[in-house]
Amino acid sequence: MSKSKTHVVQLPSSKLNPLIMPKSEKTHIFITGATGYIGGSVLSALLAHPRANSFQITALTRSPEKVVPLDSVGVVAVVGSNQDHEKLTEHARESDVVFACADADDLEAAKAILLGLKKRYEATDKSGTGVLADDAAGNYATDKIYSDLDIPMIESLTKTQPHRYVRTYIILPSTVYGIADTSLVKLGIQNPYSIQIPSLIKSCIDRKQGGVVGKGSNVWPNVHISDTATLFTTVFDAAIKGPGEASHGREGFYFGANGEHRVGRISEIIAELLYEMKLGKSPEPTVFTEEELQKYFGGPYLGSNSRVRAERAKLIGWNPLHTVDSLWASIKPETEALADMQNI
Repeated sequence: MSKSKTHVVQLPSSKLNPLIMPKSEKTHIFITGATGYIGGSVLSALLAHPRANSFQITALTRSPEKVVPLDSVGVVAVVGSNQDHEKLTEHARESDVVFACADADDLEAAKAILLGLKKRYEATDKSGTGVLADDAAGNYATDKIYSDLDIPMIESLTKTQPHRYVRTYIILPSTVYGIADTSLVKLGIQNPYSIQIPSLIKSCIDRKQGGVVGKGSNVWPNVHISDTATLFTTVFDAAIKGPGEASHGREGFYFGANGEHRVGRISEIIAELLYEMKLGKSPEPTVFTEEELQKYFGGPYLGSNSRVRAERAKLIGWNPLHTVDSLWASIKPETEALADMQNI
């Protein structure tokens, strides 16, 4: 279950853009969305990383009050947002790795980050068409001539060619669930709640009855928030070893999923819980009207299908620990917490 404007599922906002870092220096990491549900979990995983002492992390935050707490865990905080394109470019230019965990639909922010990484490359490597260099060793002239209008030919360059100025890794989590329980949550820095399932719970509380879209027969994949964080660090670990360790660019899409569920089953569990809590009229969910779908979710996306297999991530060592049983178990604490937050 996902909505394109959210940063957690469809394009949950997730590009990892590393350059090769000098071994003798600290790895400079810039992260956006660091106080959000996914970004905060990724930042927590980086702070707990075995090589954390070799990282210098800068985080973008919209909240001035979170500067001091971030500083207390060794993170340099910059106040700003995805709309501050000059800041994005500036800090990307100063970084070896960028984790973009804010709004994935923000094209201008993505362009600003890529511009910064391009500027970093240009400042450290002026080889230009060296990206096309072959291994002739002076013994022959090649007949292969590149045109800057022949994009497929340029894209056919192997991953090991020098001077390809940025490597991108796009991470696409599915239905991310579970209340985040990280050190940053305890410090009041990170939002511990997802968007999709909590949105469904809130709508059911508001209408005083569990709701379902159509027959609830559509299917979506799922992934626990802690497994999502390890997906990011698994790709990161592989990426910094070199371009041959993890596919990138057009082949650099990594799904985050470890099981799938019938979406209507979530609605059924919520309806049962609300009925037990005396917040629902029936233990059986009723069908959302068109007006309700628009009111609560901006449309009928909740009734869509999305089925994937996270094969590429597992090939590089991602080992998610939570199955769909963890999803079912997560719904009760989420429902209780949200009901409590609304003082019901």
